[in-house]
Amino acid sequence: MRDVSPIIHVVDDDTSFRRATGDLLSACGYRVALYESATQLLKAPPPSGEPACILLDVQMVGLSGPQLQTQLIELGCRLPIVFVTGHGDFPTTVQTIKAGAEDFLTKPVLKETLLRAIEQALVRYGDMREQDSRMAVLRSLRSLLTPREHEVFALLVRGKPHKQIAYALGTSERTVKLHRHNVMRKFRIQSLAELAVIAERLGLLPVPASSRANAGTSPRQL
Repeated sequence: MRDVSPIIHVVDDDTSFRRATGDLLSACGYRVALYESATQLLKAPPPSGEPACILLDVQMVGLSGPQLQTQLIELGCRLPIVFVTGHGDFPTTVQTIKAGAEDFLTKPVLKETLLRAIEQALVRYGDMREQDSRMAVLRSLRSLLTPREHEVFALLVRGKPHKQIAYALGTSERTVKLHRHNVMRKFRIQSLAELAVIAERLGLLPVPASSRANAGTSPRQL
């Protein structure tokens, strides 16, 4: 169960739709913030530290929905965006999805469809926040390594044996083993396989060509 009810930011210049959507979401247990324009939301951009989602129209007076999406990205706002519009077209849909939008719905939208899109966006956002948290822990543990332990770590995860590491660093195998023990202890792991996974997550290992190709075909794939 969530400790805090997610807040849904509804940005739409259609007053009747904005209010009706706000009433629906409130009745479903969400907290709601309503904005009649993109500019109004930009005056106080929502923080990314709590469970939230943005429902965003495409065509509005002043800044359009896609323009607001771009500005939020530039501001570092990572809240998921679900576009809900009566002016959808294929190029705009592709543009917004490529820019990171979670979904693109066309008015009139069924209640079940809207709620499902919001819930899926919140789940993916929660997963992203958990991943960010895990990465922060790994970076914190990595900061505990001494400069020499960093060097041993980098060579170990590239499959270098102790003898080669000792030669490369101008030290003894016994000293390398001691550094390895300290690295494993500081990362709180037991095996080199776990150490390799950590190195990959920290971006210390090259990404295989096949993974780069797959990443290009699925922008949401981690």
